[in-house]
Amino acid sequence: MDSKVAVEKRKNPREGANPFSALTFTWVLKTFLLGYKRDLEVDDLSRPLKEHKSSIIGAKLSTAWENELERFNKKHGSSNKSENFGYYKKRETPSLRRALIKVFGARIALYGIALAIMEILLRVLQPLALGRLLRYFSSNNMSKTEAYLYASGVILCSAVNIFVIHPYMMAIFHTGMKMRVSCCSLIYRKALKLSKTALGETTVGQAVNLLSNDVGRFDTALIFLHYLWIGPLETIIITYLMYQQVGLAAIFGVAVLLMFIPLQGWLGKKSSSLRFRTAVRTDERVRLTNEIIRGIQAIKMYTWELPFSDLIQKARKREINVIRQTSYIRGVIMSFIMFATRLALFVTILAYVLDDHLITAETVFMLTAYYNILRQNMTVFFPQGIAQIAEAHVSIRRLQEFMMNDEIQSTKSSTHKNTNCKDAQKNENESQIHTVNEDDNKSVILEGVNAKWLESDNEDTLQNININIKAGQLIAVVGQVGAGKSSLLNVILKELQINCGKMLLPNKIAYASQEPWLFAGSVRQNILFGRPMDYRKYDQVIKVCQLKRDFTLLPYGDKTIVGERGISLSGGQRARINLARAVYADAPVYLFDDPLSAVDAHVGKHMFEECIDKYLRGRIRILVTHQIQFLHNVDKIIVLKDGKIEAEGTYDQLQSMGVDFGRLLESAPTVKPDDESSSVPQSRSASRHPSISSMSSFMTNDTTGWGENTPEEVDEGRSKGSIGGDVYMSYLKAGGNYCVIFVIMLLYIATQLGASGGDWFIAYWVNLEETNRTTSSIVNTTNNNSTITSDSSNIVLARSMCVYIFTGLTVFTIIVSVIRSFAFFEMCMQASKRLHDAMFRSISRATMYFFNTNTSGRVLNRFSKDMGAIDELLPVALIDCIQIGLSLLGIIVVVAIANPWLLIPTGIIGIVFYFLRVIYVSTSRSIKRLEGITRSPVFNHFSATLQGLATIRSFDANDVLIEEFDRHQDLHSSAWYIFIASSRAFGFWLDIVCLFYILLVTISFLVMSDDSNSGEGGNVGLAITQSIGLTGMFQWGMRQSAELENQMTSVERVKEYTNLESEPPMESQPDKKPPNDWPQQAKIQFKNVYLSYAPMEQPVLKNLNLTIEPRERIGIVGRTGAGKSSLMAALFRLARIEGVIEIDGINTGEIGLHDFRSKISIIPQEPFLFSGSLRKNLDPFEEYEDEVLWAALEDVELKEMGLESHVNDGGTNLSVGQRQLVCLARAIVKRNKILVLDEATANVDSRTDEFIQKAIRRKFSDCTVLTIAHRLNTVMDSDRILVMDAGSAVEFDHPHVLLQNKDGFLTNMLKETGNTMTEILTTIAKENYENRQSGSTTAL
Repeated sequence: MDSKVAVEKRKNPREGANPFSALTFTWVLKTFLLGYKRDLEVDDLSRPLKEHKSSIIGAKLSTAWENELERFNKKHGSSNKSENFGYYKKRETPSLRRALIKVFGARIALYGIALAIMEILLRVLQPLALGRLLRYFSSNNMSKTEAYLYASGVILCSAVNIFVIHPYMMAIFHTGMKMRVSCCSLIYRKALKLSKTALGETTVGQAVNLLSNDVGRFDTALIFLHYLWIGPLETIIITYLMYQQVGLAAIFGVAVLLMFIPLQGWLGKKSSSLRFRTAVRTDERVRLTNEIIRGIQAIKMYTWELPFSDLIQKARKREINVIRQTSYIRGVIMSFIMFATRLALFVTILAYVLDDHLITAETVFMLTAYYNILRQNMTVFFPQGIAQIAEAHVSIRRLQEFMMNDEIQSTKSSTHKNTNCKDAQKNENESQIHTVNEDDNKSVILEGVNAKWLESDNEDTLQNININIKAGQLIAVVGQVGAGKSSLLNVILKELQINCGKMLLPNKIAYASQEPWLFAGSVRQNILFGRPMDYRKYDQVIKVCQLKRDFTLLPYGDKTIVGERGISLSGGQRARINLARAVYADAPVYLFDDPLSAVDAHVGKHMFEECIDKYLRGRIRILVTHQIQFLHNVDKIIVLKDGKIEAEGTYDQLQSMGVDFGRLLESAPTVKPDDESSSVPQSRSASRHPSISSMSSFMTNDTTGWGENTPEEVDEGRSKGSIGGDVYMSYLKAGGNYCVIFVIMLLYIATQLGASGGDWFIAYWVNLEETNRTTSSIVNTTNNNSTITSDSSNIVLARSMCVYIFTGLTVFTIIVSVIRSFAFFEMCMQASKRLHDAMFRSISRATMYFFNTNTSGRVLNRFSKDMGAIDELLPVALIDCIQIGLSLLGIIVVVAIANPWLLIPTGIIGIVFYFLRVIYVSTSRSIKRLEGITRSPVFNHFSATLQGLATIRSFDANDVLIEEFDRHQDLHSSAWYIFIASSRAFGFWLDIVCLFYILLVTISFLVMSDDSNSGEGGNVGLAITQSIGLTGMFQWGMRQSAELENQMTSVERVKEYTNLESEPPMESQPDKKPPNDWPQQAKIQFKNVYLSYAPMEQPVLKNLNLTIEPRERIGIVGRTGAGKSSLMAALFRLARIEGVIEIDGINTGEIGLHDFRSKISIIPQEPFLFSGSLRKNLDPFEEYEDEVLWAALEDVELKEMGLESHVNDGGTNLSVGQRQLVCLARAIVKRNKILVLDEATANVDSRTDEFIQKAIRRKFSDCTVLTIAHRLNTVMDSDRILVMDAGSAVEFDHPHVLLQNKDGFLTNMLKETGNTMTEILTTIAKENYENRQSGSTTAL
């Protein structure tokens, strides 16, 4: 299904890298250098490592899941897996978590042990070494050598930490990625086995959300997993060490810090339940968006943009409400980061001072260092771990639910006893299901087969079906709408499980579905479908499927890229390519589900005779059709009625039995209780598409399929260069006006002032205490008592004052930081909401050219993944950046006050960091963009697969598609792997630079100090603890700023879609607005009309000049690609138009689109229905009274359904005929003066066809009716027929008049229908003409 040829990628740079290179990340350097020079392209990506290849780890997890199912079945004494999916849903279920642990558990545990050793040993030793070092500055009891030794200890701890933590993070990220890839692979493999009923319950939006957001949790969940047990262990050890230092005061401080944990635990739990609610609401919004994108053409023609925008807005509002709560929780947790350590330190010092102890630099800064470790592990990583694991648990549960969906029966031989079979076989005791697949079997036998779609259905869909088809027979299956024709084909395909009876089938079956399924790829790839190319056979197949002429018209012949679902082809072209795929497959049995209904009579006749009858002679062919002219040529006709075989035999036998073919035949569709291939409407557009031949402007000059030219696919737009300041500003402005932004910045600054003020004040207090202590000892030696009193009273006063100031600063920091978080996240929610609304508004107003050149997966990617990032990831990255930026500023000021000389190395480090960041960001940004682009094909492939499941399974193409899905995943994995590697490498190198900074700061104090070093302890402690904090924070801040820029690409991608080329205005200018009762006459005039689908392309309609009189019924006919649907596109202004189209003298180009589109009713070929009530489908604006709606339902005989009955996504719970009737009811409700029928009756049986035609004559007798038709019998009684050819009107008159020209276009088309039909239709045209003439004479 991929339109690009797979190119062997270059070797992954990580392959073969030596241990030193792996440890120091030097293997990433080449990528950085390349990324710095130019933007990276998809071709620059390397092949995936063997350990994360989708096929390998997907198979591993798949095996583990199968084993888990087996274990579960054994435990619960069940042998049949497919039978027990219903049981799983109700009770205990097999555990996906257990399967994941089996595959990845050992490695994750190993990483945890490595992390624990590093965390507990190194992190605990560093503050001890720091404390001893500070003692050197506070007293004279230590030699300089010892001081240097302790300084080395401080530096060494940091160094080892760097060399352990980065490879650990890389490994854990890599494992998370492997879990995600394997889960995606598992979901895809499951999707290929989904039963029809399960497919009805799962929407594409839901499945895409699983693939985009849910599995994405694995990427982040593992990072903090081990802190859930390392954190508490480390807390116990550190508490003990602090207790040794300050006694009970340490217990108070730690207690305060740990008090946050239950609160965070509760917040984490709340966050998890909110995550589940968010996922459900996001599913709903993505599902709605998906429905709208797929039905956009119908929505535009029905002028329903506003009610759908309203629906989306409501869904978005519901989603944002939950995300807002999650964000507030995040805000509170982020605030803890600001004040948790400071509060704990404050409580410890307060308790220590109140217990009449004197504070020293060693005590305070050792405590500070310990609390910093605890803060990071217990108030950041631990709660993050809880929240992430909780969210991952929810995601695993959702994936597990998907994995528990019903599957279709395996294609292997199976025998099951069943006692539910009633009257299907003579002996109930012997009733059984028996399906046999044999390679050498050449016949199709069904004995006593009963089947139903849903277990809950009271009646079987098919009852007591007995069929015996021998090799080489051509069988026609006929019956009215709802007779069970498609259900019969589905039984043979094993899509519909039989609950009784016996089937004997060959192993290989080829199938052409009623609604053609095409994927985004070349025409040739659609026909070959993964099979090897045999030029001779291929040439024969395209010849018999009448595709030769089309290939000469296509710009690149059969290498032309067809859009998603074949969107750029006409209905007839899609049907023929769909048929060619089946014919090329070379199977003993062929099932054709009404493939001739979408083509005109001439092409249909050739397809039947040359392809189905001659080319496939000798094979079993089962053809569902309602075209009377073909029934003479079949070996046997099976007549179905209400799921039973009413009669079978040859045409003559059935006629002699009195079967009324007129009531059964002509142009029926099949009915499906569930849609033929998925629960999603088959086509984005709800009506015929302009053929690609007309879109490519008839490039007939030697453009056959065998040329060397290959087409360029329209690639996904991708910005280049850095994210501009305008993107940041647009995000902030979307959140609020300048005043709001200013207030939030003030809150941030106030919080930082409070926090940094507290840090500086503690050093000042320590220095004060030490100075006073020194002064006290001097005074004591001189015996000056009065000074002691005075000094000691000053100290007491100063100490109580210090306590008050410190308390004030701490309380101020807490209050302001919480207010700041709430205000900030509220602003982010507003920004999210407005960006989404702007993008949706722009999409709904975009031209049809945009939808024809962009796949729905690409658009959905913006609405799911990018909006998800803006909703949840971007605010966190932004608050981190602002918070860290201000903290850095605070630290630099505090350090500068302690020792101004340290500003010099700080400045140098800043410059080095800046240059490192420039190199990293340029690479990281283009890698992140590549990651976004390589993600889209994964969604597209998944989405296309769900829509063509029946076809895929019938061709046994599962393995080919799994292989291709794995290829798409591997490409995305290459981008993701290089992204996490570059991110880790950047962190590692920043930390190495930071290490030199700590070295410089620590040694500088020792070098610059003289022997009288007492009194500086506060300054030294402050400088070293802050520089250790500064380094970790500096590199985190740099990485977060790069991460922010990466997340900003999502804003940029969303912004790209807010500035799409828009259709003309919906509403007219006040002076141009037509009157409310316009059009009264409904006279339509085309004056010099040219239509083209894309800029710079040749026009498809050329110089069209015609006048359609009021109340005329016009038939529009022509061969495939003649421009029939382009005429409709011109009338609705769905493409670029030059010239004038007037309705009742008003130029439609000068008035608003809604003003004239709302005045034209359309009944499209592929009816567009959306999920909701029938009332909503008839009247989404709620403009009409119930009586009007009930009357319309009565007119189309759907009254028994009721207005409140539920309609599935795409109307899949209604038959094709019923869907058309709903569209007719819409037209009746609107009572417009102009009605367009676009092949509206091509897919309904003759009774429904007749009913629709009568209803139109009765209800629209005073309207202008335009009927686009393939079949001449539907338009032969028209007032005039317009014959189109190559984009021009070649004939336009009454059919009888046109038929007088023996070489005319219409005459030649009529000859193709066969002699009998020609006579009948000529008579109809003549009678109609005579009646019309006599009518006009009488009027005179």
